[in-house]
Amino acid sequence: MRKKNIIVVGLQWGDEGKGKIVDLLSKNADIIARYQGGNNAGHTVVTGNISLVFRLVPSGILNEDKICILGNGVVIDPVVLFEELEALQKINIKIKGRFYISHKCHIIMPYHKRLDIARERLRGAGMIGTTGRGIGPAYEDKVARIGIRAIDLTKKDVLYEKIILSLKEKNYLFENVLCENIFDPDELINEYFEYGNKLKDYLIDSSEFINKSIDAGKNIMLEGAQGTFLDVDHGTYPYVTSSNTVAGGSLAGVGIGPTKIDEVIGITKAYTTRVGEGYFPTELKEGLGDAIRDKGEEYGSVTGRPRRCGWFDANMIKTAKYLNGITGMVVTKLDVLSGLKKINICTGYLFKGSIINHLPYLSDDFKDITPVYEEAEGWNEEIGTIKQFKDLPVNAQKYLVRLEQITEIPINIFSIGKDRMQTVTLKEIF
Repeated sequence: MRKKNIIVVGLQWGDEGKGKIVDLLSKNADIIARYQGGNNAGHTVVTGNISLVFRLVPSGILNEDKICILGNGVVIDPVVLFEELEALQKINIKIKGRFYISHKCHIIMPYHKRLDIARERLRGAGMIGTTGRGIGPAYEDKVARIGIRAIDLTKKDVLYEKIILSLKEKNYLFENVLCENIFDPDELINEYFEYGNKLKDYLIDSSEFINKSIDAGKNIMLEGAQGTFLDVDHGTYPYVTSSNTVAGGSLAGVGIGPTKIDEVIGITKAYTTRVGEGYFPTELKEGLGDAIRDKGEEYGSVTGRPRRCGWFDANMIKTAKYLNGITGMVVTKLDVLSGLKKINICTGYLFKGSIINHLPYLSDDFKDITPVYEEAEGWNEEIGTIKQFKDLPVNAQKYLVRLEQITEIPINIFSIGKDRMQTVTLKEIF
């Protein structure tokens, strides 16, 4: 009899605390598979005195006997991947037989990273805010049908031909447009063929593996990187990532059909953050925004960049609800709001004399919207040790209830601290 299969997705611009929640939910999952993105995003999990940053490997690897998979929608930098695997092995996390990679995953090459950085430099004031990890250019090659897949690294002559083909165009760009040094294919072939030898033992057909596991009655959890509004189609374009971060992207990203999914769980902070460039209607520019950043330790887990902080934006969450088909919500970092006298919730935008309840369709219109806020009473008590909803200060209870009412999404879990145990479950998901 088939059990439960879920998707976990960020409802904002990423950094919602998915790593901690995936780690928590992994206790009841058999397989955790990541479906898109690269090492441009990270999940931080704190357990006891250990703080771990996961850039590629699903954080569910910390739970014994769970299988973790990188699906075909993920782009992989082998340098970063093996650094991460070695770091996990150093703290005695078993990898063999528990971690697999789709043979269809595309590979981030050194020329992708150089191209990423050079383009961002040329944009100047119009920069996107890319991390420079080569994720976008790797996806470009995938769509242009000149990408290098993980399986290609295992056969030297195939790999060499693909490197030669990709560098025909890129070396011209480097030399004649971007004023960068060109790449010698002979210097890349041996290094990446060696990575292929190291990858061999991890490569599987992830679609076949996951579908057979579902038929065998396993619990499956699909997780993405970033968040809904960094989706290349549905996000705040052009300040987005290069893949589909929404729940629908998970199906293509691991190779299963929509009829296999039972629930889609959305993760949101009790406030809003964004890292890098791009539109942010509820941003708090200074003062309170800085205080929230410091208390919430809002710095990128991969880049260390300070995150911009602002009030909870219910319009975004309601949009994310229908983009993803959300069935339940997890609210993280509620503890960061402790000590505030007043807390604002954005319920609409004033745009050309009218209230709208959606993000502007035209990018240029973002400068003309003003958030409309509903004010909630804050609380002074620290809440990091509470065990049940009823133990929360009354105003904290009211705040969560109000978020449910406005977004029309039931809260399954809320988090009141960074440790994996500082979590209160209102409804079991598995």
